[in-house]
Amino acid sequence: MGARGGHVPSPPVDNQRAPQLPGMEYQDAIWTLNTLQSNTSFREQLQREGRNPQFGLVAMRSFLERAGLVVEDLDNLNIIHVTGRKGKGSTCAFTEQILRSYGFRTGFFSSPHLVEERERIRINGQPIEKELFTKYFWQIYGRLGETKEAHSGSMPSCFQFLTLLGFHIFVQEKVDLAVVEVGIGGAYDSTNIFKKPWVCGVASLGIDHTQILGDTIEKIAWHKGGIFKPEVPAFTVKQPKGSMAVLKQRATEIECPLWVCPELEDYQTDCGPLQLGLAGQHQRSNASLALQLSHTWLQRRRLQNQNFPSTTLEGPGVPLATPFTPSPIMTKGLADTVWAGRTQTLKNGEVTYFLDGAHTMRSMQACVSWFQEAAVRCERNASGPVARVLLFNVTGGRDPAAMLKLLVPCQFDFAVFCPNITEANASCHLDQQDLDSSVEDMMSVCQDNERSWQRLHGAGESPPPDQDTGPGALVFPCILSALQWAAQGRDPILLSRDADKREAPVKPSVAAKAALLREVREIHVLVTGSLHLVGGALKHLDPSSCSK
Repeated sequence: MGARGGHVPSPPVDNQRAPQLPGMEYQDAIWTLNTLQSNTSFREQLQREGRNPQFGLVAMRSFLERAGLVVEDLDNLNIIHVTGRKGKGSTCAFTEQILRSYGFRTGFFSSPHLVEERERIRINGQPIEKELFTKYFWQIYGRLGETKEAHSGSMPSCFQFLTLLGFHIFVQEKVDLAVVEVGIGGAYDSTNIFKKPWVCGVASLGIDHTQILGDTIEKIAWHKGGIFKPEVPAFTVKQPKGSMAVLKQRATEIECPLWVCPELEDYQTDCGPLQLGLAGQHQRSNASLALQLSHTWLQRRRLQNQNFPSTTLEGPGVPLATPFTPSPIMTKGLADTVWAGRTQTLKNGEVTYFLDGAHTMRSMQACVSWFQEAAVRCERNASGPVARVLLFNVTGGRDPAAMLKLLVPCQFDFAVFCPNITEANASCHLDQQDLDSSVEDMMSVCQDNERSWQRLHGAGESPPPDQDTGPGALVFPCILSALQWAAQGRDPILLSRDADKREAPVKPSVAAKAALLREVREIHVLVTGSLHLVGGALKHLDPSSCSK
């Protein structure tokens, strides 16, 4: 269990207003949320007990009823449901921005959060305000608490609770539509409890979460296709042959019409090539999927007959969707889309940060491609020499050495490693806590990453302290101290913060090279490997990300 001990406050008596009693504020809601079983712990328990994977979804239906919701409430949210491995969040962001640009009141459920838990639940593109999050949190928590004893003491896991909370908020706030991003997989994901979404989408598939979804792309595709519903239109980007065949089979079995999205350049416009608010070539397929999802949703809204004539066949008989002419509103929506922490560039003084939460091999490949192009472009505009710094961490049992190998061609002058601990006094930032790992374990991973980086540059396991081993490498105990060292006093935002005193020991060779960071005209820092690392960095680098 990823739970903390101590007293859990009772729910407020008056569920119709924001709580005003002591112990009922936003941070208390987050503290209570952290007492629920973590997602990792919940999945491990299912495996230990040999439970059918459907158990979580069956339990979710019970929690839904106990929370005072029915499936019909969810079906009335006019849902767009999106799964995938790489790009599902960006696809949702494009789709939500397009439909919000039409004037619709949108709900958006995504995971994980970057800085604060409430980011997962958005109204009109903005994280739900703290006061509303707190009010609705205690409403749902109270209803579940009241029925707990009658259900053998069962309570939802953290992700299940947040999913319930998101649906409840969308119903209460009377959104015109909800864009819902799948957590993991699709078929048995907690979001997959509604019967009639308006349209479904499958972003790019890849190998990840193999202990849950299976160790082949075909097994993973089976889970992803589990969000298909009878007579509900679905779209996918181009997929590897094996996974496309499985998606087609799933669609046929479920009686779900499925189309493949065209290339982005196939859409005809009156204003030249479509411009995207999110950087990177990999965003082009996400944008095409978003165009098809939003176009289909608008057709259903207008009660028009849905006709998608096949032009060519992709893979094993999956028709290609028609590349229509996007409206000016769609075009503007694509260009205006912002999705923090994904191919994001942020300039503070003489330090430019490149932030991308890539945490799989495919997403890291895309990150490297984007960074190399974006960094070179920034260096051309620099008024003098530039130094490059990598800030990296990885979680979830992934292979950091393989991802670090992909980063070697970026030619960093330094590599900095730290756990996803925001700052020294991490206890005051409950949104950022990882209750499944001890600090010692997290630091051990960072030290392993440092050794992997040294080996990749021919330094061996333990190079002499004064040996020049290529790019300098350091391990810091928290994100703030790592950022402050990388910026070397060149970032005015970080200068406004008290310096974190928990410095990492610096080898003589690294200390000598650190002078480079003070002598160059600009410093470029790539933050990657973990969305929570990027979120922790944004908390320090962009205080507005924690507003309201």
